[in-house]
Amino acid sequence: MNTKVLEKLGKQLKTFRLDRDLTQEELADKVGIHPTYVGKLETGKSNPSVKMLFKISRALNVKLHELFLFDK
Repeated sequence: MNTKVLEKLGKQLKTFRLDRDLTQEELADKVGIHPTYVGKLETGKSNPSVKMLFKISRALNVKLHELFLFDK
């Protein structure tokens, strides 16, 4: 898998999280995951499932497809 995609997705997640003034811990609590997993997602070191991305998008109050609106 192209790790650049995971890095871009992670950047997008972090941008949305910071725009909402959430810490990694607060987002993790809203989603029901461990804060270190949020860190791994944001750095592109973890490949989340679609189900997980859906939960995160709901916690960030964005549509799922918005997580993938990044340049190629």
